[in-house]
Amino acid sequence: MIPDIPLATYRIQLRDGVDFARARALLPYLQGLGVSHLYLSPVFLASMGSTHGYDIIDPTRIDPVLGGHEGFADLARAAQAQGIGIILDIVPNHTAFTLENPWLLDVLRHGRDSRYARHFDIDWDAGPLVLPFLPEPFEKMLADNAFTVADGEWRFGDAAVPLADDDTDASDLRALHDRQHWRLVHSEMERDGITHRRFFNVTSLIGMRVEDRAVFDDTHALIFDLVRSGLVQGLRVDHIDGLADPQTYLRWLAEELPDTPVWVEKILVGHETLQPDWATVGTTGYEAARLIARLLTDPGGIETLDGLWRRATGIDTDFRSELRQAKLDVLDNELAAERRQLREMAAAATQGSPVAEPGPESLREAITALLVAMPRYRTYVTDTARPEDRDLLRAMADEAAQGLRSRAVVDLLVDLMVDPCTDAARGLVRRFQQVSGALLAKAQEDTAGFRWTRYLPANEVGAEPDEPCVDPVEANDFLARRRPSDMTLVSTHDTKRSGDSRMRLVAISHLPDAFGTLYDAACALPSAKGVEPRWRWYVVQSALAIWNGDVDHTADRLGLHIEKAMREAKLTSFWSNPDLAAEDATKTFARDLLGRWAAAPDSTLAALIDRGEALSFAQLALQMLMPGFPDIYRGDEGGLLSLTDPDNRLPVDWDTLSAPPDAGGKLHWTRQLLALRRQHAGFLEQADAVVQADAQGLRLVRRQGDRRIVATFARKGQDDDRGQITRAFADGSRVSVAVETMSGTVDIHDRKEQSPAASVPGADLPLGQIVP
Repeated sequence: MIPDIPLATYRIQLRDGVDFARARALLPYLQGLGVSHLYLSPVFLASMGSTHGYDIIDPTRIDPVLGGHEGFADLARAAQAQGIGIILDIVPNHTAFTLENPWLLDVLRHGRDSRYARHFDIDWDAGPLVLPFLPEPFEKMLADNAFTVADGEWRFGDAAVPLADDDTDASDLRALHDRQHWRLVHSEMERDGITHRRFFNVTSLIGMRVEDRAVFDDTHALIFDLVRSGLVQGLRVDHIDGLADPQTYLRWLAEELPDTPVWVEKILVGHETLQPDWATVGTTGYEAARLIARLLTDPGGIETLDGLWRRATGIDTDFRSELRQAKLDVLDNELAAERRQLREMAAAATQGSPVAEPGPESLREAITALLVAMPRYRTYVTDTARPEDRDLLRAMADEAAQGLRSRAVVDLLVDLMVDPCTDAARGLVRRFQQVSGALLAKAQEDTAGFRWTRYLPANEVGAEPDEPCVDPVEANDFLARRRPSDMTLVSTHDTKRSGDSRMRLVAISHLPDAFGTLYDAACALPSAKGVEPRWRWYVVQSALAIWNGDVDHTADRLGLHIEKAMREAKLTSFWSNPDLAAEDATKTFARDLLGRWAAAPDSTLAALIDRGEALSFAQLALQMLMPGFPDIYRGDEGGLLSLTDPDNRLPVDWDTLSAPPDAGGKLHWTRQLLALRRQHAGFLEQADAVVQADAQGLRLVRRQGDRRIVATFARKGQDDDRGQITRAFADGSRVSVAVETMSGTVDIHDRKEQSPAASVPGADLPLGQIVP
């Protein structure tokens, strides 16, 4: 019987050469690794050529590209035969806004009369559905005879849009176009002219109205069947904050699947906690990754780095100022359509108010100020605000009013959102909550996070760049709230850097002067002169994060990442208008830097890499042993140095991972720690957790009665050698894990007889010392 709560999950990214058959072939390896559940990215029918599966076009079918329903069933049964459950990533918030989507095609043909009109989040009151699919303005293409009509379709290029039933009179194309349930416009209109709710600023993904029970039932029918038939043992809900009413959604899911654990992708900001009334066993764990990085960061080193960074770049802002400006920039550009829609909804909600008669510009200013003042992803108001949401909205009103000529409109809008007593007010607060999360994600993770780059390990999903460290009191309060069902990740397809790359960069807080020396040497390269200092600082960190000795391949990867980083920063280069000269100069600098590292040994580089390796092992021990359970991202168990998507989805060398591992390597450690988790599963579910940090290092202590497990990171090996799992590193640091009783260390295995052969795939893994 497969347990409801995993011992450990293993994340597989399907597509790009990994289908159900390939995943099935990996099952013996995963069973030998010691995981209990295979955690799969979306399996549903996606857009042609999809590389990730989140652009679903039909949630009622499993994608034939992956092996179809039969292939999935074969994988699930084979997994169960090896004691491995399946956790499935589901995407209730959106589907693909493309002409491949069969439900959308029906809406385009039948408009509001379509069976699926209620499924999509479309503002029909704004007129026909806007399709920003044209490469040039409509009138130009019409004049150029770029449109044809045939077989009940309006055609241009390779696209074919369904015409309304029985509407085939093509004698006047403009008149025919005006009679449709849709309007074709130039793609540049997506900035502020769309009439559908999209995923963040991705126009090609359209919001689904799963708050409507009929829509919920239609979009989840296949999911329910897969779970009830025993093929799926758990669910991960993508982007829960995009939904109109997450609490009701999760309640419906629990009513349909009462014995199925559900995890939610939820970014908790600062001291925010998961909503207690949600029917979920926990989040996917970004807050745990943040804690681990903060625990391993040296506070003193951050102070030194801050001085080095400011002197090197001339940046004198604090992060909150940078974030505020990023929010304003995003609202003026990427989310201009969403702000316009909110302004129109606010106008409807305030109609007839005795408090104020705001005009469109006053509403735009108030909406902008309130969105900028939102400190987290969203509130959760439905028919009325909970006390905590009411307090947050009132505090936002106070902040938003600063700098406005009048706060009357701000107060009016907040009053409507705190107590939405009309349909228009409920529509306003629902959409405001969906937009505020998109704004924070785009402004912090994808804009300010590429502008304010003092210390990149803190510029992570769910992290705060100006809060890179944590004191033991805050850390222990966090650990005390953790449950056995909480997921602990360090790498995903969404993280800005993989866990190992993050630890490479955490090393610069331990050795800030070494990084300063490394940076100065990089700036001495001739190609550095053509690169803005802020991007030199960024490139040296990013190069360190993935350096593996291979200049050409690493330079290609780093070049693609630089292009993405500079365009996401939105300072001089943009996706819609790239500064190719600046990007090329920065890429050249990066390649030259890697070439210099390859050509001549650099003691500062070696020191940072050595410390980063030690920190990666410390991170692994914390991930495995802190309250909750570990989620392992594909390939991370063998060491993974990667940057943002798509770099973190490069092919995994499964053959190398499946071979007997090096006794001193991360893969062997992962197996050892998973074996320890299995052997002490009951203890780890119940034991208290406390971290202890000082100048010598860090300890995580799990204790219950007279038993304890201690994971230690010692900077210079000061910790005694009691660990049954121990690794010493070139810089003199040590990471160890010990199982103890009040009377001393429990000798689970004779360390003198430890052999690498103990960890071949499928073996019953004894615990023992790992030597470097």
